Amino acid sequence: MVDYMLLDGKMLSNKIKNELKAEFAKLDPKPKLVVILVGDDPASKLYVQSKQKACEEVGVISETILLDSTITEEQLVLEIERLNNDPTVHGILVQLPLPKHLNETLIINTISDKKDVDGFHIYNKGRLINNLETIVPATPLGVLTLLKEYNIEIKGKHAVVIGRSNIVGRPMAALLLNHDATVTICHRYTENLKQYTLIADIIVCAVGKPNLITADMVKEGAVIIDVGINRLGKKVVGDVDFENVKDKASAITPVPGGVGPMTIAMLLSNLLKCYQKQ
Repeated sequence: MVDYMLLDGKMLSNKIKNELKAEFAKLDPKPKLVVILVGDDPASKLYVQSKQKACEEVGVISETILLDSTITEEQLVLEIERLNNDPTVHGILVQLPLPKHLNETLIINTISDKKDVDGFHIYNKGRLINNLETIVPATPLGVLTLLKEYNIEIKGKHAVVIGRSNIVGRPMAALLLNHDATVTICHRYTENLKQYTLIADIIVCAVGKPNLITADMVKEGAVIIDVGINRLGKKVVGDVDFENVKDKASAITPVPGGVGPMTIAMLLSNLLKCYQKQ
């Protein structure tokens, strides 16, 4: 049993938001973020509200455009192009997931790469893969910022990323590789996940499956980053069995209060980057 360090994303995100608030206060005109929400998915609505609230906290303008779930691809593309051409808009975000009839890749790549606060545009992703300065997706960037804040060594370490989504897993792996970690990516078709996690110095789990990572899968002193957000009744839990894993970890993120608040803070940081590119 080791004494673990709690990686407090809530505390760090508040510190970052205060720093950003001071930066945003110097800017004229004020940065503006536009969020497009298609349909009325309850989880998406909650995420959008938290983004709006964060914008208010740091003193930037936010606008949410609510569109009917029956909107055509052509109509949505036209709406995004209008925002691309609007000089008062500095960041554009399309809340995912989109209704099935809309091509997510096409829609995301319609957003100007200079206004792409999510860092999902193929140009920004390509720059990340090539280790060039770019807008990095908010969740992986939040994880990296947490690791750096708590002086956790990445260089030369074996990092296992579980999950290969375009939003977290893939960019997370690229970011860790760019910081000289040896990276293994695991996913739903990985056989014997435990054999990989047991040799990991750093585990980043982003799957959406409660208690996927148990104490017997983790070596003593590993760093555990839990990106999962799962609702079990009224309780929110991650992908990691926190209570049992924490005693083996050298550092671990809680859920809630770990990676989630960092994602929002990094989104605001990306908005500042977008503003500076225009």
